[in-house]
Amino acid sequence: MIPRALKSGYYFLLQYPMRFNGWFYKTIKCPSSGLKVHLGPGQKNYLPGWLNLDANLTTKIDLWADLRNSLPFRDGSVDVFYSHHVIEHLPDAVLQSKFEEMFKSLRSGGGIRMGAPHVGNACHKYLEKDYAWFSNFPDARDSIGGKLTNFIFCRGEHLTALDESYLAELATKAGFVDIKFCLPSKETTLTEIGIDSTVLSLEMESDFEYTHTVILEAKKP
Repeated sequence: MIPRALKSGYYFLLQYPMRFNGWFYKTIKCPSSGLKVHLGPGQKNYLPGWLNLDANLTTKIDLWADLRNSLPFRDGSVDVFYSHHVIEHLPDAVLQSKFEEMFKSLRSGGGIRMGAPHVGNACHKYLEKDYAWFSNFPDARDSIGGKLTNFIFCRGEHLTALDESYLAELATKAGFVDIKFCLPSKETTLTEIGIDSTVLSLEMESDFEYTHTVILEAKKP
């Protein structure tokens, strides 16, 4: 993992170029409709046929922008947003506005699929003392408390904790309807707008009773 101090320096130095690039795309290049947007593909999860947005210049992307800034899309221009294990890296204070920005950017009938670490299931497995459910990422921990800390905070990379109730609250307050929770890699209600087997193949899961990832899908009326 890249040290947090180095990441902070990167974002500080490039904050204005990223803001300008987002503004330029929204104002000049953004189409009026038909976008499928992948927020935060990272190093390995580039989706062909989608607009892949990330702040990391060292990976394959289509749009260089910081998710902490306003989303660079015109109203009604997006069919679907997809994001997997990204929104937990955003400050909790901006999450509600991100859901509102996605809602505004979507066309009527468009949708979102958001995945994040499932803090509720992690707490359940902590109380069960199920050591095997937890991984040793990012640090090897022997205690169940250390493993829970790994999962929730990820060495300070995770800035919020999410479960079904909190994701549903964020989506509902933003105006979304038809809120559903799906099994990672197996279930979707958004096939008709772009969540297909290629997208689902990006999602890894080893426990389908107590999933490590909570997946929310919702639609704009």
